[in-house]
Amino acid sequence: MRHLKSFHVFHIAAQSASFTEAAERLCLTHGAVSKQIKVLEQYTGQQLFERKGRQMHLTNPGQLLQKYTETAFNALEEGLQQLKQQDLKALDVSCEPTLTMRWLMPRLDEFYHQTGIDVRLSTAGGPVTLGYSGISLAIRRNDFPIDARYQVTELVDEWIGPVCSPQYWQRYQATAEAVKCLHTQTRPEAWHDWFTACSSAPGFAAPDFSEQYQSFEHFYFSLQAAGDGLGMAIASYPLVADDLKQGRLIAPFGFVRSGFRYVILHLPDAGTEIRTDAQSTFIAWLVARIATCFPVKEEAAGQPAADDS
Repeated sequence: MRHLKSFHVFHIAAQSASFTEAAERLCLTHGAVSKQIKVLEQYTGQQLFERKGRQMHLTNPGQLLQKYTETAFNALEEGLQQLKQQDLKALDVSCEPTLTMRWLMPRLDEFYHQTGIDVRLSTAGGPVTLGYSGISLAIRRNDFPIDARYQVTELVDEWIGPVCSPQYWQRYQATAEAVKCLHTQTRPEAWHDWFTACSSAPGFAAPDFSEQYQSFEHFYFSLQAAGDGLGMAIASYPLVADDLKQGRLIAPFGFVRSGFRYVILHLPDAGTEIRTDAQSTFIAWLVARIATCFPVKEEAAGQPAADDS
């Protein structure tokens, strides 16, 4: 592209307080910066800077051009970051916070030792913009409209059910007191969804629930509170699989399908966004690793959960 150097000099100068500052950032002389700006002004037929006192300011045409150079050079920087990411065998992955902390992070060391690929996690839920800040993959529950541009790899059905500490369950059985429900603001309908899913199950008898309840800001905190014996919380199976295996939590009423699935979102292989070998390796590992993360028959039927291979 003709005058690419001039466009880059203009881009830096437009961000700087003066041509002198721009020259320092570009490792050029003040005169070289001024020359490139003049070249670009001749090429565009517009005055891009004007002097006010001792300072140079963008003209209206200069402000318009800056919007486009910002877009162009930011896009180029993002592309370079993705190239560097491929070279370093690193992946930037967005994952729902509770799934990150309670299931994925404890298993990432295994993935790294098998592949040498470093997975850099960021936590977020719901809609995501892939490619932004280098994020190439996102692990989500499919409970929101997914951008049609993204490919979706299904991981596992979500199963939900109430969980509590063994001590709390023993106390409940011994005293016949009502169950205290632990709610979360991020999934306020969790208890309702579980009751609805269970209502059609043959022989289902709802437990006696107290009018008292406690609400937490995040799903993670409600599960922590359940483990600490404060009451019962609705859990998504992968989020408590390790706690069930270790006996820290039990699921007295079993688990039922919520109607949602865990999925991994990625950009299509074709076009300008090409899935790297590291991405393909991580997706294949995740599919295989989480495939066994669902309740066994006894757990689904209502017995305390026991295993996650």
